[in-house]
Amino acid sequence: MIHFDQDRLIKRINEIQSLMMQENFWDDNRLAKSLIDEQNHSRDLLDTYKDVKTKIENLDDSINLLKDEYDKELHELLSEEFVETIKDVEKFEIKVLLNDPLDAKNAILEFHPGAGGTESQDWASMLYRMYVRYAQRNNFNVEIVDYQSGDEAGIKSVTMIVKGPNAYGYLKNEKGVHRLVRISPFDASKRRHTSFASVDVIPEIKDDINIKINESDLRIDTYRASGAGGQHVNKTDSAVRITHLPTKIVVSCQSERSQIQNRERAMNMLKSKLYQILLEQKETELDKIRGEQKAIEWGSQIRSYVMHPYNMVKDNRSNYETSDVSGILDGELDELIYSLLVKGAK
Repeated sequence: MIHFDQDRLIKRINEIQSLMMQENFWDDNRLAKSLIDEQNHSRDLLDTYKDVKTKIENLDDSINLLKDEYDKELHELLSEEFVETIKDVEKFEIKVLLNDPLDAKNAILEFHPGAGGTESQDWASMLYRMYVRYAQRNNFNVEIVDYQSGDEAGIKSVTMIVKGPNAYGYLKNEKGVHRLVRISPFDASKRRHTSFASVDVIPEIKDDINIKINESDLRIDTYRASGAGGQHVNKTDSAVRITHLPTKIVVSCQSERSQIQNRERAMNMLKSKLYQILLEQKETELDKIRGEQKAIEWGSQIRSYVMHPYNMVKDNRSNYETSDVSGILDGELDELIYSLLVKGAK
């Protein structure tokens, strides 16, 4: 297990509690909310630690009991408990690793197919479904902000927000190009095809970050909103697309009922993207100071999903591999995400 300083965490919880008792605590609402969020996260972390520690101690006692007198049923029960305890330990380690302030935020995910028409659009749709299923498995809420259907199948683009504790922290390493190898369902000759689709992941930044955007730098277009499969079609041009001219960033929103609301949501997403660029620029400057050369993930393959001639999912960064392609595509990403977070912590 990774290092966990319980005493330091308890001390920090008590410090925040003392600050909350002061009369001027709410003078700075932004700081107050930040401290409350930190305390809630710390309490949850401490409770999880105590729960996992108790499970390990109980398991240890049962193993000692089994050493004294072997019992087949107890052995089988302990085997199941051992597997479940390992999973609980990994989930706790992930919570410890998610210590960046941005990790706690919601995650904005964008899906775009690569070249290849229907093949890539269908692959982008499969990735979109994979992350929706992952969110559902982990009790996150999903809001579809913009949905553009493919010409024949799949999607041209989708923007969604995954909402829940540490959503960005869990999903931040999913950013990059994903590669699929399979027998194409759209090829009458049943040939093998390779498709690419990109996933972009940024933290949702609302009013807690001050990003100034000049109106003269924006091009704002409106269009008629339409949901997946033609649902929720509006009769007015309520959907909004904003282009930030200096950076060429494009954001869209059609999930709200009014054009004003869609514009506000789109501006929040634009602010989030601009903030992410600032962070990446700072990291680039630090890399120059350190003299390090890091690969740029965007435009390069981070993970392969092979469905023919064999079954394998392999992440090129953590070297995580599994033959359970169907499970991965159905949102069973916990072990994969764990491997990436541990890799980043080393």
